[in-house]
Amino acid sequence: MSTITNLSQLDLDGTYSYADYLKWQFQERVELLRGKILKMTPAPSVRHQRISARLHLQMGHAFREESCQLFYAPFDVRLYNRKKSRKASKEIFTVVQPDLCVICDETKLDEQGCNGAPDLVIEILSPGNTKREMNEKFELYEEAGVREYWLVQPADEVVLIYVLNEDEHYIGLRPATEVVQSAIFPELRVDLGEVFG
Repeated sequence: MSTITNLSQLDLDGTYSYADYLKWQFQERVELLRGKILKMTPAPSVRHQRISARLHLQMGHAFREESCQLFYAPFDVRLYNRKKSRKASKEIFTVVQPDLCVICDETKLDEQGCNGAPDLVIEILSPGNTKREMNEKFELYEEAGVREYWLVQPADEVVLIYVLNEDEHYIGLRPATEVVQSAIFPELRVDLGEVFG
């Protein structure tokens, strides 16, 4: 196969694996969701970037002496259904770039990013990605075993928190409007007044 340097060279209705993704050399940022190419929304707004930076600062402080590591977009996270798929690149059909994620298992990290489910994923909603984050990615993160998922809603200045239960399904916690308290990291508390300020 010749080098892919432009998204127009691909069949957007085709199904691709992470092995295909590694061969692409174009400027557009994309994600793979169940093998389907999804173009990332245009560069995030200034508000989105401020929220992301403020979350990163507060969370970085919480994890500075922990074995867990905090990463921010762009950072490839390869997901697979724990019950169906193996880790070989040709068998991974989902590659996402969460706004922020926390990874505690160092064996999941390699030069390409994270291979497997982060412990915590945070997505900041914007008009162009709300449906994807709340539906498609919700299911993918649940299937992959992401233990905690935060959906940050700038318009309402609220954070929705979902945690995997014993049956490996997400349960929603009370929405956070002032302070976000992580269910899996007791030391992680985020002041939303500073985040949304």
